Amino acid sequence: MAKEEVMHTELVWSGKRKEVDRVSLPFQTIETVNESKADRENRQMELLSGKKPTSKWQNKLIWGDNKLVMASLLKEFAGEIDLIYIDPPFATGADFSYKTNVGEEVVVKEPSIIEELAYRDTWGKGMDSYLQMMYDRLVLMKDLLSEKGSIYIHLDWHVGHYVKLIMDEILGKENLVNEIIWSYKTGGISKNAFARKHDIILFYSKTNKYAFNTQYYKSYQRKKYNYSKKYPEFFDEENQMWYHKAVCRDVWDDIFVIGTEPGNPERLDFPTQKPEALLERIIKASSNEHSIVADFFCGSGTTSAVAEKLGRRWIMCDLGRFALHTTRKRLLQIEGCRPFEILNLGKYERQYWYTTISSGKTKEQSIIEYIRFILNLYKAEPISGFQHLHGRKAGRVVHVGAVDAPVTLVEVEEVIDECKKAKQDKIDILGWEFEMGIDAEVEKQAKAKGVKLRLLKIPREVMEKRMVELGQVEFYDLAALKVDMNTNKQDVTAEIKHFYIPHLDLVKEEEVRQKIKKWQDYIDYWAVDWDFKEDTFHNQWQDFRTRKEPSLELKTKYAYDKPGRYKIVVKVVDVFGNDTTKIEEMTVK
Repeated sequence: MAKEEVMHTELVWSGKRKEVDRVSLPFQTIETVNESKADRENRQMELLSGKKPTSKWQNKLIWGDNKLVMASLLKEFAGEIDLIYIDPPFATGADFSYKTNVGEEVVVKEPSIIEELAYRDTWGKGMDSYLQMMYDRLVLMKDLLSEKGSIYIHLDWHVGHYVKLIMDEILGKENLVNEIIWSYKTGGISKNAFARKHDIILFYSKTNKYAFNTQYYKSYQRKKYNYSKKYPEFFDEENQMWYHKAVCRDVWDDIFVIGTEPGNPERLDFPTQKPEALLERIIKASSNEHSIVADFFCGSGTTSAVAEKLGRRWIMCDLGRFALHTTRKRLLQIEGCRPFEILNLGKYERQYWYTTISSGKTKEQSIIEYIRFILNLYKAEPISGFQHLHGRKAGRVVHVGAVDAPVTLVEVEEVIDECKKAKQDKIDILGWEFEMGIDAEVEKQAKAKGVKLRLLKIPREVMEKRMVELGQVEFYDLAALKVDMNTNKQDVTAEIKHFYIPHLDLVKEEEVRQKIKKWQDYIDYWAVDWDFKEDTFHNQWQDFRTRKEPSLELKTKYAYDKPGRYKIVVKVVDVFGNDTTKIEEMTVK
């Protein structure tokens, strides 16, 4: 008998690659939130002793390209995640702007160019590029899933059929558990077709051992019926209607979209935001308490918010800086929110990028080419003969900070000294990061020495080939923060007295600039670490604007347990999503 031929079907597109890069990079913890004093001290002792940390689990909010993030998670979390939900971009031409508070007014904020490029289906190359982007990420998600794990992919009619074929290839068509239809009623009726009022949620398992908990919904009726004991009846006081609990099937028409209910407290005016009820059903169905739940396109943070309320552990990731900021604020509004940490790949991602562009070159050649590359993006001409002065632009000399280290105050002082020796009185210092506490106030100190100084941040977009090719890389000035600190015995009061963003004419968000009436309006969020230990910023207190509470408190007090010398860090996140920090040292008696 002839051997039975195995049939294999797959989706093919131009330039399809099956090999997925698995570059593993270390994560940088840039902030911890709601961590107890005891846990923080234990973690510090472990780090000082050189032992492997044994501290309690902390939920993770990660900023960065999810492909690189997932590859870096594999070392610790391969086969460990029980549920992945993703709501990737799928609507060609979708509007990715969102509303945010500026002072006590609401404005529409456009996404950064890197977000727009990353989250639009076409990426300038049409469907082929989108499918490859999804393929790479879905392969990595499979590797992260546990043996009892499941993945839910939220799509619509544009790409649902394509992604289903990709998932059949990666996880196997036998592991398709459900094609769920989420049907909803919203405005807008087409004259040329039936109104498109549903999304598709593909539910795949990794194996046939997947976790699943039957879910129920309220089936309403206007008067009481005689149901069996299996489906007892209940009366909903709020809606004044009878209902019975019915088993959920694969068509969900009982969950409203965000914004259709008057005064909906969930609404964050964030694009692609999904209702918590939708994620609650998914998380309850395919995970259990203490399971790890992940979302690698986390957007406004609905998955993390629901996972937090349901007692799941979670890992969230997004490329958008403001998406992470929105998620952080959302989590902080949950009563009893457990500790979480904010991570990125930071200098390690830059080092990886640097090695790829430096391949085959000596160390000296690599440094020269790196500096020339940054100068070219800044539209400056290179100069030679100096240790710290690398270029010139419009009558100003330029210094380029190292790729793997922050610009320090000592470095700034050395640049200023060399400026004076070279009889130059204007200098721009470009850095990927700046030592904590350095801000535009340093410009005043330089001015006292006869040098006009500007500090500008090298944006992450520099590492994006498409951004460079389009000439869309922009450098932004550091802001200046003034904080007054006062002591009364063991009580310390911190008050923000001024916040200044220089050269606002360079900021693209014109509508945001027009809404600014006073300097306080630039501040969206601020937090304090009352006992900074030269490690991670420990968020011990914070205040921020929300749709419900757009005002901001600019003064806070803290009572120390014992006298001593303390280093205090104040962090501000402005309406453009950028961080500014200020370090103050205080003696408490």
